[in-house]
Amino acid sequence: MNASFDFLSQLATIVGERHVLTASDRIAGYLIDVRKAYEGQALCIVEPADTLEVSAVVALCSDHDVAITPIGGNTGLVGGGAVRSKKVADGNERPGIGLSLRRLDRIREISALDGTITVEAGCVLQKIQEAAAEADLYFPLSLSAEGSCQIGGNIATNAGGTAAVRYGVTRQLVLGLEVVLPSGKVIHGLKRLRKDNAGYDLKQLFIGSEGTLGIITAAVMRVMPAPKATATAMVALDSIPAALEVLRRMHAAFGERVTSAEITERAYMDLVLKQLKAARPAFPETPTWSLLLEVSDSRDGAELKEPLEETLASALEDGIASDVLIAQNEAQAESFWYLRHGVSEAIRHAGPNMSHDSSVPLERQGDYVLRTRERILERFPEATPLYVGHLGDGNMHLVVMFSPDRFIDRAAYSAVSSELDTIIDDVVVELDGSITAEHGIGLSYRSRLARTKAPAEIELMQGIKAVFDPRNIMNPGKLLPA
Repeated sequence: MNASFDFLSQLATIVGERHVLTASDRIAGYLIDVRKAYEGQALCIVEPADTLEVSAVVALCSDHDVAITPIGGNTGLVGGGAVRSKKVADGNERPGIGLSLRRLDRIREISALDGTITVEAGCVLQKIQEAAAEADLYFPLSLSAEGSCQIGGNIATNAGGTAAVRYGVTRQLVLGLEVVLPSGKVIHGLKRLRKDNAGYDLKQLFIGSEGTLGIITAAVMRVMPAPKATATAMVALDSIPAALEVLRRMHAAFGERVTSAEITERAYMDLVLKQLKAARPAFPETPTWSLLLEVSDSRDGAELKEPLEETLASALEDGIASDVLIAQNEAQAESFWYLRHGVSEAIRHAGPNMSHDSSVPLERQGDYVLRTRERILERFPEATPLYVGHLGDGNMHLVVMFSPDRFIDRAAYSAVSSELDTIIDDVVVELDGSITAEHGIGLSYRSRLARTKAPAEIELMQGIKAVFDPRNIMNPGKLLPA
């Protein structure tokens, strides 16, 4: 009997024949990433229904030395979910499988007293937000892909989002994890404890590991009392330092109630207005920088609009801001947020571009913009650098756009992209930052990691991988340098 057929047959015994996908038309959607930059190759896509089936599939793959790529909502931006083959002892490549978590989509428990929601890895983020809201609670992780991304992938990439300034990134929201190890053994770590000092905190190794150490199948996540009052504003500014001064005043006035501080540069905002028909300008003339601010309070009757008006009026009077708009209703607030969330959609239709996800200390964000813009335009004067960022946590997204006819082929595009990586990485290192704030490493950033991490750190990461996954079957070729 053919070895591959026998392996597929055993998979079918575990998950059912209809959940072992091999036909090209059925697996194509799993193999192309959202940016269409990577196309995976898979022996099959497997869709287990629960943790026991995931465990059995992983154990079988371990026995047969078959690589496994966990697949969530396929919304990652660095190729972390691209299915890859694995080199075996004879030097040949053995096709791997894609393991879709989409059927593990149950919400197991909500505890208002503990402030937790226990969810399976395939739960779409929006579903978790809605389940929390039904219980008069709030799950604060919010991303532009929340209608399709899955919580297992959010945890595996330590997703950031627009509310990180108040609630932190995904890592700060995880209390417990259930994980299938590369051997097929299961760590049953779904504890709702806020305090647990019993040895190493193993869950932290899986958060942000991009599926290279194990497969997250369920998680206990923190939820908060639902906001009862929200106020939103858009502020026009001339510089990043001015925006940071507004943010400082916001923190002084509102403390931890500052939920979001999102900043968009003029050229990027103009692109959103041009590309998205539903977008409406906030100001008559697009300012150099547009700062979107949101504050919220979980208390009934909390007054936010008046102190927000006072805080931003003082910024106007002192010449820090050039204009301020405070949303008068939910529809206007949503129109402000549409402009911010529209950046990803706008860039998809605007021509070839290279996207970067950097973070630097808050007070160095202005330096980051000035240095990267200057060096990029010096080397590529035909380029258009675009900036949008999570101002409150130091995460600045830089997209470098070119005209549609700039590159004759993919090789020419890749050569320029590589040069840009070096330029931007140099600035990040100078400013004591990180080359990836929330997107992860995946395939896209692997070659860059060694430029920005100390050799001792890389060696330690490789050692952890070897301990957890000695056969290198878990998402091989991702995250760590080749």
